[in-house]
Amino acid sequence: QVQLVESGGGLVQAGGSLRLSCAASGRIFSIYYMGWYRQAPGKQRELVARLTRGGINYADSVKGRFTISGNITHIDLQMNSLKPEDTAVYYCNAFVHAREEYWGPGTQVTVSS
Repeated sequence: QVQLVESGGGLVQAGGSLRLSCAASGRIFSIYYMGWYRQAPGKQRELVARLTRGGINYADSVKGRFTISGNITHIDLQMNSLKPEDTAVYYCNAFVHAREEYWGPGTQVTVSS
């Protein structure tokens, strides 16, 4: 089992910044990569950024504005130039293999216009 604890999030005006953090504990040696996903009301959960052993991936919608950093056991997501469309619940994810992955409880990010 892997446990994920998220922190950060909140309410910010458009153009502002927020920082999310996620710490993993438990069977951390089994983690292949970690990342951040988000889910807006009425929409499917989508990848925001992912930190793997081989590199970093970003969703096109956040490239140039968001930066993921950290390692396999702790990741941060620095979010700059936030837009109202970034409003969502953000989830930390730890991927072990196709049939085993873990999710944090989620943290709300709200960007007002």
